Amino acid sequence: MPLLDHFHGPIARRPWLSFHSRWASALSDDLNRRLPKEFVADAPMYLGSSVSADVAEYEQRNEHRAANSNGDEPTGAVALAIETYAPPATALSMPASFPTEIRVEVRDVSDDYKLLAVVELVSPSNKKEANERGQFAAKCLSYLGKGIGLVVVDIVTSRHWNLHNELVRLAEHDDKFLMPDDPWIYATAYRPVRRNKEDLIDLWTWPLAVGTALPAVPLALKGYGCVRLDLEATYAEACTRLRITE
Repeated sequence: MPLLDHFHGPIARRPWLSFHSRWASALSDDLNRRLPKEFVADAPMYLGSSVSADVAEYEQRNEHRAANSNGDEPTGAVALAIETYAPPATALSMPASFPTEIRVEVRDVSDDYKLLAVVELVSPSNKKEANERGQFAAKCLSYLGKGIGLVVVDIVTSRHWNLHNELVRLAEHDDKFLMPDDPWIYATAYRPVRRNKEDLIDLWTWPLAVGTALPAVPLALKGYGCVRLDLEATYAEACTRLRITE
């Protein structure tokens, strides 16, 4: 199935978050068919709004719970005694953004669920402003610095930024590692390795285009080899399940 434009034309009316999460689930399912039983792929969703509650909101929830419990905790509830600390008042609160994140994680079940690899599906909010773009690039560099394999897939046609090139510039690497012409949609794969007593990151890049097929890419597993990540088949599955057609 050719790559569609989810941000322009009639398909743009379909909820992007719904498709995004469905594709992540399809990727997880496909990986779990390929991975050994000691590994598991999952697609946790991180909603940016979930971190925005202030302490006052937490206290209001506790007061509401106490007012409605009549002295008894609801069946199945666990009472938590938390010793809170009130910090001194501050006049400094930096602006921040907590974008919704949808990604696939591969973990080692036999080793305390150690994170082995991550697939990042770029969202529009990752490309919105300079700080969001820098935050995304820094997160990717953090994975790679820990030796975690990484794939980034960006099919967001509505914002014209290349986050791989943002990553390269943030890491202050040579321009030869940039993707030429700053393609707006692309896939990249990164494999942290130590070779000939040198720390390296093997890199693969694929500029994408609406109307063409998606590639199969290598997903490096920390401490192991690579597994094939079939972007085309999983993308087609997600579109089919959501009845998205050309």
